[in-house]
Amino acid sequence: MRPKILPAFTVDQYDRAKRLLAARVAYMMGRKFEEDDWAYVYCTAKNIPHTGWSNLNIDIMHKGLGVEHKMLKKSNKPLQDLCGSSLMHPSATRSIRIPALESDPNEVMYDVLTQYAELISERTAKVLEDSPGSVPDMRIGWLLWQESLKEFLYFEEEMLPPNPNEYFAEWRDSGGGSRKISKNLWIFEKETGRKRYSVTTSAGAKIQPYFDVPPPNDPSLYFFRVQAEELENDLVRIWVTESTARELKNILGNISTTTVSNTILKAASELTAYINEEEVTFEVAVAIVISLEAYSALVNFFPGVSDEHMMQMLLQHLLSK
Repeated sequence: MRPKILPAFTVDQYDRAKRLLAARVAYMMGRKFEEDDWAYVYCTAKNIPHTGWSNLNIDIMHKGLGVEHKMLKKSNKPLQDLCGSSLMHPSATRSIRIPALESDPNEVMYDVLTQYAELISERTAKVLEDSPGSVPDMRIGWLLWQESLKEFLYFEEEMLPPNPNEYFAEWRDSGGGSRKISKNLWIFEKETGRKRYSVTTSAGAKIQPYFDVPPPNDPSLYFFRVQAEELENDLVRIWVTESTARELKNILGNISTTTVSNTILKAASELTAYINEEEVTFEVAVAIVISLEAYSALVNFFPGVSDEHMMQMLLQHLLSK
């Protein structure tokens, strides 16, 4: 049985999540996006206590809600191009044991999927223990994100224990060449013939699940663009830290579209050298709308790891005059 896609945010929660995510990215200054970054955004947007991300327990547990977050970094191609496709996640769990590799593949599959179902059952019991009397709402939340940190896709689906009777399995060799050949267990749906799990047997046994990205018109698929967000009339929305926005206001008098755009274009024409980055601390993000022409100049003359970084470089140029 395929899991249902479930709504994760109200309209207000989605808007708040976008602002929080934009702020997180603005202050990261190119560092790696971590699991706890998304956990903070998710919990804060939904007004759930943020207890910190854990690799050992279920990620979100609050008043009967249990959400296991799975993140997957993708290239900088548009994430919405992935809608309707099936993707493999490198690990659903490492909490499994692999029977003898010489065993019948379907017997091994039955054992492995039973272990996975037991793990889901244990996590469901913990959610129920945390909120006695509730009906546990168990979900998997899938977050796809661009390496550039410009785009993010998120959706949630039911967390269903797999029924081994709905699958069949085959042993497949992997590796070869300079790598030692090992065996993986490929698990397929009987009904569709589609591959749904790959189980590794060496270098740490783990279940690698395949998941389906919803179509772009699914109302429970959430798209976030938190850098270089193109608007109508050749305008671009960028997100910067509060301190950067405040410094721009001090220098320019305001941060209107016309003022900031003209400032960027003028600075680009004057620029003769690159400018070093500086460290910032986490606060909140401020949206600034500039012209597409100005954003192109910003990218070309103030190259940085994010919109915030480029605006910091612009600020330093203005202060150095």
